Amino acid sequence: MGHLARQTALPQAHDPRPRGGWDKSWYQVHTDIFEASFLPNGLMDLDVVCNAHVLVHLPDGSQWSATVFTITEVERLMVSGPGSDEALGGAYFRVPDALIVRNPGIDNITQVIARLIETDTFADIFQRLNECPRA
Repeated sequence: MGHLARQTALPQAHDPRPRGGWDKSWYQVHTDIFEASFLPNGLMDLDVVCNAHVLVHLPDGSQWSATVFTITEVERLMVSGPGSDEALGGAYFRVPDALIVRNPGIDNITQVIARLIETDTFADIFQRLNECPRA
């Protein structure tokens, strides 16, 4: 992935480069603005992940989820549908908590999540899993 495990003596305001590692089947990513747990669809090469469940933990204690696909992965899934009973033989693709990204890889998906948080669009896309934390 190239951007992992950076160590510094001085804290950075916002370091967009994630630090991460495996925890059983989940790949954990820690940034300055969120923590994410990725469950890749059977892939160990993090640069080519194109289909993954992701759980995001924000500093306020809230927990969020989405299923992330690349455009290419959606197309592959739809093409494999004809002749099956699934999704009317590939006539449509539906995942209630889907987030479609252009490029594969945990780094790319992490950058997209960071931008969604920074632009206040994160809560419009990700599904909240817990109640509002009490103040």
